[in-house]
Amino acid sequence: MAALMLQGTGSDVGKSVLVAGLCRLLTNRGLRVLPFKPQNMSNNAAVTADGGEIGRAQALQALACRVPLTVDMNPVLLKPQSDRTAQVVVHGKVWGTLGAEYYRSRKGELLEAVLTSYNCLRAKADIVVVEGAGSPAEINLRAGDIANMGFARAANIPVVLVGDIDRGGVIAAIVGTKVVIDPADAAMIRGFLINKFRGDVALFDDGYAAIAERTGWEGLGVIPWIAAACALPAEDAVTLQTPSASGANASGNGLMEIAVPMLSRIANFDDFDPLANEPGVRLTMVLPGTPIPASASLIIIPGTKATIADLKFLRAQGWDIDITAHIRRGGRVLGICGGYQMMGRTIADPAGVEGAPETAEGLGLLPVDTVMQAGKTLREVDGTCIADNAPFRGYEIHAGVTTGSARPLLRMADGRDDGAVSADGRVAGCYVHGLFNLAAQRRGWIDGASNGVDQHVAVDAALDELAATLERHVAVDRLLAIAEQAA
Repeated sequence: MAALMLQGTGSDVGKSVLVAGLCRLLTNRGLRVLPFKPQNMSNNAAVTADGGEIGRAQALQALACRVPLTVDMNPVLLKPQSDRTAQVVVHGKVWGTLGAEYYRSRKGELLEAVLTSYNCLRAKADIVVVEGAGSPAEINLRAGDIANMGFARAANIPVVLVGDIDRGGVIAAIVGTKVVIDPADAAMIRGFLINKFRGDVALFDDGYAAIAERTGWEGLGVIPWIAAACALPAEDAVTLQTPSASGANASGNGLMEIAVPMLSRIANFDDFDPLANEPGVRLTMVLPGTPIPASASLIIIPGTKATIADLKFLRAQGWDIDITAHIRRGGRVLGICGGYQMMGRTIADPAGVEGAPETAEGLGLLPVDTVMQAGKTLREVDGTCIADNAPFRGYEIHAGVTTGSARPLLRMADGRDDGAVSADGRVAGCYVHGLFNLAAQRRGWIDGASNGVDQHVAVDAALDELAATLERHVAVDRLLAIAEQAA
């Protein structure tokens, strides 16, 4: 069984996308491929068929491999709830909520869980493609590490280091990694990849050679900027935080504007990717400190990892006032998951699931109330929108039960109802993530024709394009030879 681990010189260098591309490439070559990430930190999660949750990056990579999701693909998932605490999910289930220092002191306990999952996958695959987290150069985090070199050495997996040339300083980033890490860790690295190159690659020949000379690592390819990667779901909300001149992050130039306020703990924001890809839509991610545009036709309050805290955050930005004015002008509002909970009359957390026990007054837009509960609802769902019978296919991932007297928005295939709709039909909420993935469902929300493409079809096509690009620019056969060196 072969295995290969991609680590990066830093966060957001493209590891997740490259792992997905390699998974599709090798799958297209006829290999049995499985993805793996020992430890992930993200509030973007996916639901597995066995009722667990993993990072959505690994869900994308599983799609690239054309295999079902399993909790073994991401055995440890950290979901930040505040600046100092995170919910720890192990093998798909909540393990606890820990502060950063306490987690650092206990993360070594999780190495066994990580290795158990990895060994389970390797028994089923020709090759496991592993994604690291952050960078091995973060030597202050090396003790007890389970995400990068700590795992690579424990599992004896060869490593390829990825550098992002688009951000600049890639020579120093790769050579500097060799300088600062432990020599035994450096010995695990067999080669390097340069990612996100723009322009004439010949201009980087001398730099490429300099990296190889100074590190002793083999250059395995220079990968161009790949436009298809933009069609793939992002793992980290940092990609949403680059403002335009208007103080918002907007995509598309359609006539209909949809505004999504960027909550401090926004979760599962890839819900909105299908809307961003619609030619008739301008999707605006409203950054903190800026008003929700009065030009928006629809405001969507997104999911969050900390509903009560983000309800307070929403009010602190003045967005509650903007939403009220928007409704008064005849606009529509939709809340998804935590956003749906905020739209009700009250949110009670008597057991302190999200923090200190408290009850908060909601926005009062829907006649529903929510009580937080320790156990999570984790399930894949499908059904139809009650108003127009348009189909949807998505998933639920939430803590809390919402009840009330409003008419429901959705009917599940199993007969359950979900969500709520105001009497005039302009305000609604539901628990379903992925609501817009099917084109037939999107049509009812964007006031007209859709591009007609279901999201999974668009993502699948982007993965094939990504794989084809990697075939042209990466020494794939050398990568496979390196992967064969795994224990």
